[in-house]
Amino acid sequence: MTWTLGRTFETPDGAIRWDSFGQGDPVVLLHGSPFSSYIWRDIAPALARTRQVFVFDLLGYGRSEQRAGQDVGLAAQGRRFAALLGHWGLSAPDVVAHDIGGAVALRALLLEGARYRHLTLVDAVGGGDWGTGFFKLIRENASVFERLPDYAHEALVTSHLRYATHTGYRPGVLDAYLAPWRGPVGQAAFYRQYRDLEQAQSDAFEPLLGEVSVPTRIIWGREDRLLVGEFAERLHARIPGSELIWVDGAGHTVQEDAPARLLALLTSP
Repeated sequence: MTWTLGRTFETPDGAIRWDSFGQGDPVVLLHGSPFSSYIWRDIAPALARTRQVFVFDLLGYGRSEQRAGQDVGLAAQGRRFAALLGHWGLSAPDVVAHDIGGAVALRALLLEGARYRHLTLVDAVGGGDWGTGFFKLIRENASVFERLPDYAHEALVTSHLRYATHTGYRPGVLDAYLAPWRGPVGQAAFYRQYRDLEQAQSDAFEPLLGEVSVPTRIIWGREDRLLVGEFAERLHARIPGSELIWVDGAGHTVQEDAPARLLALLTSP
């Protein structure tokens, strides 16, 4: 399907592309890395039948601006998200966040004064040693990876994206995820995110998870190989009163592997 974001929010570091659909109680969908709001293309229209849905591409991702010198770390993205909520006039929306989008949402809530009515974390970064292994290797050698020939860069990104799904992508989906990271600008932006995504910026809010007072649901693909189940259990143990739901047969990208199940959970009381 065609996925477009028709509106722009200007920041000192560049333009953020966003859009909204439907009417009703507001819900905001955050994507993670190395994805974009395209990951919500099945979920957003369905939710928009009864809700006002807000989607956007984090700065440096998708259709939002990519340029040298941008700060695309969690702290900066958390501040921008809080500013976006103000721009949209949303005082306490529901928020659904995936992957590093979870850390962005939690930073905005716990450190930037944002308010939510309800929070859903889907295979989300929320603390612990998430910035290790392959992630750490790229982050510590970003300047080397930036110089990869284009075919090697694309092969690396492709394999990482494939590792995120348990069932595989439908035709055309992988290419849509790859598109923002192609070419010199996209390749530089891909490794810039790894350079800036420091685990210390989630360590800053992790001790505050016990202060999360909004109703929180944690949804996790049981076959997630990027953020394994221990991360879900860790979040569940630290956020008071949170609910943990496992999605069988789904990996890190529950939106791709089990969209109907995820939608059912997002529309259930």
